[in-house]
Amino acid sequence: MTTPRFLLAVGTKKGLWLATSEDRKTWTVAEPQFLMQEIPSVAIDTRGGRTRLLVGVRSEHFGPTVVHSDDLGATWTEPEHGSVVFPEGTDAAVERIWQIQPDVQDRPDVVWVGAEPISVWKSTDGGATFELNRALWDHPDRDRWAPGAGGAAVHTIVPDAEDPHQVHVAISAGGVYRSTDAGASWTARNHGISAYFLPDPSPEVGQCVHKIAADTDGRLYAQNHRGVYRSDDRGDTWVSIADGLPADFGFVMLTHPRRSGTAWVVPLVSDWERVAPQGRLAVHRTDDAGETWRSLTAGLAEPDWNTVLRDAASVDTAEPAGVYFGTRGGSVYASADEGESFQEVIAHLPDVLCVRAAELTPGAQPAHDAGPAA
Repeated sequence: MTTPRFLLAVGTKKGLWLATSEDRKTWTVAEPQFLMQEIPSVAIDTRGGRTRLLVGVRSEHFGPTVVHSDDLGATWTEPEHGSVVFPEGTDAAVERIWQIQPDVQDRPDVVWVGAEPISVWKSTDGGATFELNRALWDHPDRDRWAPGAGGAAVHTIVPDAEDPHQVHVAISAGGVYRSTDAGASWTARNHGISAYFLPDPSPEVGQCVHKIAADTDGRLYAQNHRGVYRSDDRGDTWVSIADGLPADFGFVMLTHPRRSGTAWVVPLVSDWERVAPQGRLAVHRTDDAGETWRSLTAGLAEPDWNTVLRDAASVDTAEPAGVYFGTRGGSVYASADEGESFQEVIAHLPDVLCVRAAELTPGAQPAHDAGPAA
């Protein structure tokens, strides 16, 4: 069987859906997997000449874990005693795997995990097993972190493409932290970010950051509880880039895989009204690092009052880049032209929690197909 060119992975409150395509226009959707289990995180790792699918699975009976597949979901592997397990003496248990993040191409065996409770984990065997990062777990700021509305978690991990010792994480609610020594120590990096809901509206610790993403030149972007920001110095300072958006609340932050200055967000009205402004769900793109924004709605349903969660959006590495997102109403959209036009790939799913898409490494085979989706 010929390897499909593109893979789309959709994690929901009640299972995982995989779709494949040759042209990002016609998609074939496989039967659901892990049905009735929550899938809060997924990654498609195409480094090292292979395609490995990593999935954070949360069972109400067995708890959370990370499983992996090297045949596009036909079979799955997990260590007998679990892949993400707190060591003895920590008196803690993993509640949810919020993020699975493969490191950069030059480090093909390194995979990061962000979890609830607030913790970072690192794998050096391609995501088969993970070790707790004790520096963040034992951080002196821990008693100043608080749960966000979704829980207390590390939900975003951004390895630096140039410096193997540098990595950023986003904590809800704690803010952005940076390590410059491969995780041996961590420092808050939130100068310039507002936290209107705290007694000190500009604290260094305590912000409710919703998502961060890195540009190709090391620039960072952040979507906060309220506010959209850019950092030109790898997180040392942040400036607002919310002007031109219909709202500064939201969860999504995406960046272009090759072109500096291009990013996407999906604004929502506010923390009190977590819906699309005026019922018009729209992706907004900047091509000048947040100086201006364009609203992209072609192909999207209208009206649509749905929310797009922080990990329910993704960008692939093809040319032009593809943009994908899923809603809490169960619709998944794909764009093969950087958001200029969208099509609905899957509809009527459970709440979409995470979406990932990738151009595949040749050689892997898809799981059993359910039939064409579009």
